[in-house]
Amino acid sequence: MKNIISFYKKVGFILLVGMGLFFTACQEELLEPLPQDQISDANAYQTPERIQRVLLSVYTSMKGGQFYGGRYLVYNDIRGEEFINESSNGVTGLQTWNHTIISNSNEVNNLWNQIYVTINRANVFIANVEANKAVLKDDKIAAAYTAEARLIRAVSYHSLLMLYARPYADGMGSKPGVPLRLTPQVGLGENDLARSTVAQVYTQILEDLNFAEQNLPLNYASAYLNTTRAHRNTAIALKTRVYLHLGQYANVITEANKIVPAAAPFKAATGVAHELQADITNVFKTPFTTTESIFSMPFTENNLPGTQNGLGSYYNPGPRGIGDFSLNRSGVIGDSTNFAVTDARRKFIFLNAANSKLYFNKFPTGLPNNIDYVPVIRYAEVLLNLSEALARSGGDQTRALALLNAVRGRSNAAGVYPAFADATALTNAVLLERRIELLGEGFRAPDLMRQLLPLPAKANVGAIATTQSEYIWPIPNQELLTNKLIQQNP
Repeated sequence: MKNIISFYKKVGFILLVGMGLFFTACQEELLEPLPQDQISDANAYQTPERIQRVLLSVYTSMKGGQFYGGRYLVYNDIRGEEFINESSNGVTGLQTWNHTIISNSNEVNNLWNQIYVTINRANVFIANVEANKAVLKDDKIAAAYTAEARLIRAVSYHSLLMLYARPYADGMGSKPGVPLRLTPQVGLGENDLARSTVAQVYTQILEDLNFAEQNLPLNYASAYLNTTRAHRNTAIALKTRVYLHLGQYANVITEANKIVPAAAPFKAATGVAHELQADITNVFKTPFTTTESIFSMPFTENNLPGTQNGLGSYYNPGPRGIGDFSLNRSGVIGDSTNFAVTDARRKFIFLNAANSKLYFNKFPTGLPNNIDYVPVIRYAEVLLNLSEALARSGGDQTRALALLNAVRGRSNAAGVYPAFADATALTNAVLLERRIELLGEGFRAPDLMRQLLPLPAKANVGAIATTQSEYIWPIPNQELLTNKLIQQNP
């Protein structure tokens, strides 16, 4: 933890490791926290209200700007070919975009640190809820709170695997993963831990998500809470993503069937009634809490992801007139045959008169506010996960096509597909639709890597083969210096 503690000292935080000193005032205030309190270790779990505040601090750590507040999604998108760097700003992902990352790069160290701080806060919370069940006076509430923390821990570990470890398909999970920390670290002498294999980390991710599914509430009392706090369908939806990365298509189908009907209209029959919105642009505008948004990170002007972290600050020109990343005309937006000019998702694309570049407006607020909610998982992704799993496994191809067309047809009614000649053609259509539908939401590099495909060339940056060291990020230098048991990627 030396590296994590030193990181927080650098940015001026006072950190009692994992204890979540920065609390919101009540359940409703994850979005707009009141003035921040500092509560000592001895007092943090003395009342049900304080326990809930500690839980919300775990969410707050996950939505830090270096993690799901923005940068994690950006890094995974700009490693692919859909965006072109315009600013040459070393602070906003330039090394990630041009594949010159090294172990002491800011991106590598800051993301690692923020994710492990989130994991440690979850671990400390889980341990203390177990020790203070009597305070909550309700074992179901204690289990539900623990489930929320375990779901966040699962998302955190999956996020680490997306960048710092070889894909599961390379050796069926036998390659080095990341250190699997499941107990609280509260001192400076607890950092030495070897890397678990990719398969071992995935096993823990699924254990956490299965526990979450069994113990989370079906829903909450408001659309805001159903969007910003984990419930049962959140865990199920995330499992469809995880199993897709494992190539376990039968399990994707099993999980998705819990929240996706056999035939259209596709709407979850239990828990939160998730469904696609008729107009995709409604998902990405105030209040950001439609039933399509299964899990999102909320922000307001009083609760921002931080300077140069928000998604809008990367993809919109902003006050400078030249944004950090424009859209690559040779990417998916250049495919007018499959991404029609009449497709509603092209409303997110606009020409910037200042430099005649195309920019991306799915997250429109940009600098200085960046108040757009950051999507963690949407119902559209679940439908595409299921469609792909059915296509790849030889399952119900008619249903797979209907799921694909549900996502495609809501934005391009004239472009729905007829029957495909074979499962391969259907699978390729689903993969193409993911590039269009999920553009800017952090999926491009992970989608390529789970298939063991190279990272494509773009502008003056060459392709990265699956065998090159640049295909995954190195273990951060700070971790190598403070963890005697960790090894660098070969």
